[in-house]
Amino acid sequence: MVFTSVVFIFYFLPLTVLLYFLVSLTGSQRAKNWVLLIASLIFYSWGGLQYTFLILFSTIVNFVMGLFLDRSPHHRKGWLAAAMVVNLALLGFFKYFNFFTDTAVAILQIFDPTVANGLPRIPLPIGISFFTFQIMTYVIDLYRGEVPVQKNYFDLALYIMLFPQLIAGPIVRYADVDQEIRQRRTRTEDLYTGIRRFMLGFAKKMLLANQMGEISDAAFGLAVYDNMLYSWMGVAAYAFHIFLDFSAYSDMAIGLGKMFGFHFKENFNYPYISRTVREFWRRWHISLSTFFRDYLYIPLGGSRKGTAKTYRNLLIVFFLTGLWHGASWNFVVWGLWFGVFLVLERAGFGKVLDRLPTVVRWLYCMLVVLVGWVFFRAETLPQAAAYLQSMFVPGPQNWQHLEIIKLLNRENLCWLLCSILICIPKGKLWNRIDRSFVLRDVLILAAFFLSLCYLLITDFNPFIYFRF
Repeated sequence: MVFTSVVFIFYFLPLTVLLYFLVSLTGSQRAKNWVLLIASLIFYSWGGLQYTFLILFSTIVNFVMGLFLDRSPHHRKGWLAAAMVVNLALLGFFKYFNFFTDTAVAILQIFDPTVANGLPRIPLPIGISFFTFQIMTYVIDLYRGEVPVQKNYFDLALYIMLFPQLIAGPIVRYADVDQEIRQRRTRTEDLYTGIRRFMLGFAKKMLLANQMGEISDAAFGLAVYDNMLYSWMGVAAYAFHIFLDFSAYSDMAIGLGKMFGFHFKENFNYPYISRTVREFWRRWHISLSTFFRDYLYIPLGGSRKGTAKTYRNLLIVFFLTGLWHGASWNFVVWGLWFGVFLVLERAGFGKVLDRLPTVVRWLYCMLVVLVGWVFFRAETLPQAAAYLQSMFVPGPQNWQHLEIIKLLNRENLCWLLCSILICIPKGKLWNRIDRSFVLRDVLILAAFFLSLCYLLITDFNPFIYFRF
C-alpha cells in the first residue's frame, strides 16, 4: 500500500485515525500501540504476506538478541556480532543474491559464452533496506548503552513496522522514538501541523514529482540519445523528480507521525542550494547520511587516524551508500562518484572552492550532482555512458522526438516553476503567506483537492525509493 492511493486516502487512513482517537479516549497507551501495530501489519501485508513474515522474523531475532545482549555482560560483543550477521545476511540474500549471481555469470561468460544463470530470481521485499537499518540502530545503541533494552516484543515490533516510515524512511533511530512508544499524546497543534504537512507532501508528490517524472522518463526512455538539449532537460527533470518524490514521502511520513504523537527528524534541507558536495550530503537524505556517519564512518576512525585513512573511510562509506541504494554497478559507481569528490574537497579542492564566487561553486556542485543522477537513473552502465556522451558531446541533434516537446506544455511548465520554488528556501512572500493562517490553509486545501483529482485519474503512483 502507498500513501498516494485511493485505498490509503479514502479508507485506510480515515479508519485508522478514527479508531486511534477512539481508543485514545480510554487513556490506554497499550491500546493505542495495538491499533498502530495492527494497522501497520495490514499496511505492509498489502504488498505481499510473505514479506510480513520476513519482517516479523527479523524483529523476533533482534528482540531476542537484545535480551541476551542485556543479560550477558561478558558476551555483549558476541551477541552484537550475531545480530549484525543475521541482519546483514537477510539484507544480503534478499537484496544482493541476484546481483552477485548475475555478476558471477557475466565474468564466467567472458571465458564461456554459453554459461547461463539458471538460479531462481529472489524478489526484493519492500523497504528491506530501511527496516534493516532501523533494527540495527536498536541493537547497536543497546550495546553502546545509549538506550534501555526493550522487554516488550510488541513495542519493538511497533518501532520497526510503524507504517508512516516503514516503506521508504526516513530512517528513524530507536533512541528517537523510545520514549514516545512508551508514553505519548497527540496535542491539537501536532494534529493540525501533521495533517497540513501530510497534505503538502501529498500535493508535492502528485502535482510536481509525477509531472517531472514524465519528462525524465521520456528523455531516458529514448532508443537513441542524440540531442544534447533533451539530455540535459531529462537529467534536470530527474533531479527534480527524485528530490520531490522522496522529500514528499518524508513530508507525509513526518506529518503522519505527528498525527499519532511521534516526532520524526527532518530528512532534507534544501539540498539543491548546496555549493559543495560535502554540503550536499549534509542536506540530502539526512537520516541515511547520519546513519553511515555514526555507525560506520566514525567507528572506522572517521578523520582521526590520518589523511590516508580518512580518504579510505570516505570511499568505503560511499561505496556502501551506493550499494545500499541498489544491487547494481550503476549505484556503486554513483556512490564512488560522490566519494571521490568528497576526497578531493578534503584534499585541498575545498579551499580552492572557498575562493570562488558563490554562483561558480553552486554550478560546480550541481554539475557533480546531475552527472551522478545519470548513473542513478540509468538501468545499466552502458546506458549511463551513452546518456553522458549525449550531454557533453555534440551529436546530430535530432529534433524529431516530439513526444518530449509535447510534455513541455503550459501545465508542466507551471509545475516546473513550482518545483524550482520548492527547491529553494522560503522567501519573504511565502513567509507573509505562512503568517496568514487562513490564506495558507486555503492554498494547502486547494492543492490537496487538486491532487486528489490527479489521484482519481491514475491510481499508480509508486515512490522511487520503494525499490531500495
